[in-house]
Amino acid sequence: MLSKCANPGCFSSFRYLHEGKLFRVETLVDGSEELFGTEPSKANHRRLEFFWLCSDCASKMTLRFEKGVGVAIMPFTEAQANAA
Repeated sequence: MLSKCANPGCFSSFRYLHEGKLFRVETLVDGSEELFGTEPSKANHRRLEFFWLCSDCASKMTLRFEKGVGVAIMPFTEAQANAA
């Protein structure tokens, strides 16, 4: 459940979908990990996670997924440089 901005330095509370930017990240969970409180299995599972940046943070940064690390916050200038 979303409760606050994904930026660790921001303490804005999530209230409405129309404020800020919502990110949907699909990750592949290794079957050796426990998924949603169930027994581990040998199969891999896809897991959807949602992250939200408040309007102020969304105007300056975005989120990206780094394999082995997870979701990371990136300023737009760095994101634009990586896209080029």
